[in-house]
Amino acid sequence: MNDKLIFRIIAAVSIFVFCVVVLLNKKVLPVPNEIPDFVYKLPKFNAIINGTCTCLLLLSLYFIKQKNVTLHKKINIWAFSFSSLFLVSYITYHWLAVETVFPLDNPLRPLYLVILISHIILAAAVLPLILLSFYRGLQLQVELHKKIVRWSYPIWLYVTITGVVVYLMLSPYYTH
Repeated sequence: MNDKLIFRIIAAVSIFVFCVVVLLNKKVLPVPNEIPDFVYKLPKFNAIINGTCTCLLLLSLYFIKQKNVTLHKKINIWAFSFSSLFLVSYITYHWLAVETVFPLDNPLRPLYLVILISHIILAAAVLPLILLSFYRGLQLQVELHKKIVRWSYPIWLYVTITGVVVYLMLSPYYTH
């Protein structure tokens, strides 16, 4: 496959995921009458996945600084796999469950909203960067990989950390 085709695939996947998330937030997709019990465990599961990805990303940085490219690559494949699992779980939860809202009268609400909004915007922005940096890394295009990772790595790390923070701030308000 040539780069042009890969870029189109990355763009298509990124746009598709963005559109699905927007549709989920608008609650326009049909929801079954009965919600499976496992759905209500997904927020905690998602936070665990995000926390795991945070650790994997930090390990990945450590091993590349140690010049251990093999372990760096394996850990990134795991981080990518966990992030993909997170995405499926996130979509499942937001499709099926009723949204939990941070209380309007909570004095931490402005902080929560800053963290949540930055998390959402950066999560949307980082997906194509992750896919592109992953592609460049797997193709052993080291210099191009480094240029993209300079941006994708800190954003991805921030998104995984703030995903856990958002869960911890919102968790007392889950009704299930």
